[in-house]
Amino acid sequence: MNDHAIAHIAAAAAALVADEGMELGEAKRKAARDAARRGGRRAELPPDEQVEDAVREHLAVFHADTQPAELRALRELALRWMERLAPLRPHLAGAAWRGTATRRSALRIDLYCDDPKMAEIHLLNLGPTFDVASLDRPGAEPLPVWTTRAACPALGEPVTLHLFLRDADEQRGALQPDARGRSWRGDVAALRRLLVDPA
Repeated sequence: MNDHAIAHIAAAAAALVADEGMELGEAKRKAARDAARRGGRRAELPPDEQVEDAVREHLAVFHADTQPAELRALRELALRWMERLAPLRPHLAGAAWRGTATRRSALRIDLYCDDPKMAEIHLLNLGPTFDVASLDRPGAEPLPVWTTRAACPALGEPVTLHLFLRDADEQRGALQPDARGRSWRGDVAALRRLLVDPA
């Protein structure tokens, strides 16, 4: 597949991320399936960084007047939750961390737990009702995911919050940067710095 076709998939995925709140991986797969149906051949997936660049371009064209305030509201909500989750070493990931979130985006917080049972007790004591599911991972144990709807007064509507219960040993690898040296997630201190200086 040529670079033009891959760029087209990246742009289509970017629209799904920005306008529908899809995660990067899901958006790439849907855009590639749509391209394959139109072209009759299997489509190659663009790298995450290329899709993220396309998301930023899409936001600049279609959401420049609303996205910065929505992103800040989501990051402030994430910080409040991360402070409540402090014993579980929370790290914000996904669009809210990377700066591409809109009001349609879900919040993704990774929790690094020495004792999964104690983590579950902590979550149950927080108060809200959670839906609990698991995410299949090739070559690894399924990842428990706790999901709830968190009130966000700044947006005037609730936000979907996903909490991923990871083993503490995964934390070191999770903090590896992308190809451009940018982190994929950040802890409470890093998020506070972002709220002071988004750049």
